[in-house]
Amino acid sequence: EIVTLQEQFEPILKDLQSYSPKLKHFKREIVNNPHCLIIDPADIHVGKYSAAAETGSSYNIEKAVRQVDEGINGILSKAYGHNVDKLILVIGNDCLHTDGATGATSRGTRQDMSGMWWEAFIAAKEMYVKAIELILPFSDIEVVYNPSNHDYAAGFMLTQTLEAYFRNSKNITFDSSIKHRKYTTYGNSMIGTSHGDGGKIDVLPLLMAQEEKHMWADTTYRYLYLHHLHHMILHKFLSGKDYPGVTIQHLRSPSATDSWHAHAGYTGVPKAIEGFLHSFDMGQVAHLTHHV
Repeated sequence: EIVTLQEQFEPILKDLQSYSPKLKHFKREIVNNPHCLIIDPADIHVGKYSAAAETGSSYNIEKAVRQVDEGINGILSKAYGHNVDKLILVIGNDCLHTDGATGATSRGTRQDMSGMWWEAFIAAKEMYVKAIELILPFSDIEVVYNPSNHDYAAGFMLTQTLEAYFRNSKNITFDSSIKHRKYTTYGNSMIGTSHGDGGKIDVLPLLMAQEEKHMWADTTYRYLYLHHLHHMILHKFLSGKDYPGVTIQHLRSPSATDSWHAHAGYTGVPKAIEGFLHSFDMGQVAHLTHHV
């Protein structure tokens, strides 16, 4: 009999839900000139190991978590002064470096590991809990999960764990499905996120229009934030003369270069946690970067 991942994890989720904390409910005031803040710690790779003697920079579980903590604080401070009434926290996207107990990715590629697989899972869970609890007094949160190639199963379980933990909060919503492309709207913006390891760039705008027809029709500004490559690339697609189409952007990663990538020459890319401010009426108005 074939048992799905969801069915395997269901008893664990029910147990977690019974221990979900009672969280304070925040009543929000209506703000003038509202904005949505997107915080997107991309490709964290909690559990990756890198030795400075070989690669030029060190990396381990503790450093990964610390950099995300500092990066989220940095993005929040840079957004200070804008009237934020919604915050999108993007999670997943190779948050964990490996998938399971074998020290390998979801497809079986062995990785250099810092600590045990379960230590990385617990550290990542505590990192996200801390981040959500930090953001919650600031704004209501929409948590959007993107499945990814390093931790396809473990990342999904991590997200389900977080949703169970925060199930009692009316200020938090989760998009925790296994779908590879996620879409939401804010005012006049359509905002998509995906890991970026599937779907070629030139077809992604058409996929957006096909997969969420009403969102596409009801918005003027459209954005797709991608990950996976660990460095910034910006693509702009036009839907007609003088009309905005789709802006596709790959995000930087805070994780260090490991042994394989250093040997292959993939070094020197800026490391960062990134965020974006969207005006309710005018689309993306700011790109925020916290260098690590």
